Amino acid sequence: MLSEKSKGWLCLVAAGLLEIVWAYFLKKSLGFSVLVPSIIVLVCLFLSFFLLGKAVSIFGIGLSYGVFTGIGIAGTTLAGIFFLNEGASPLKIVSLLILLAGLIGLKIVSQKEDG
Repeated sequence: MLSEKSKGWLCLVAAGLLEIVWAYFLKKSLGFSVLVPSIIVLVCLFLSFFLLGKAVSIFGIGLSYGVFTGIGIAGTTLAGIFFLNEGASPLKIVSLLILLAGLIGLKIVSQKEDG
């Protein structure tokens, strides 16, 4: 059976991944003028924040929101590059790597703080 912390991390990662999905479909909804992508946005948005709330109750707001937005920023940027034909400058790639290092750092720090 999963520990409370493991459940928290699963909720947090799932919330971040759902943020990528709703952000992608937000672009596809064309300002909420296309029905199916708009519905996907609303459902994923609700689920994402619901799971974020579960993670916040375990880890607190600082770690939870930091990881949530980091996953969302990195994933949405990569989705834009690979699926929406947005540019991928060297500076953008370096910035994503720095963000990834920060997320890994937050995970390491949270493990050390737990004991």
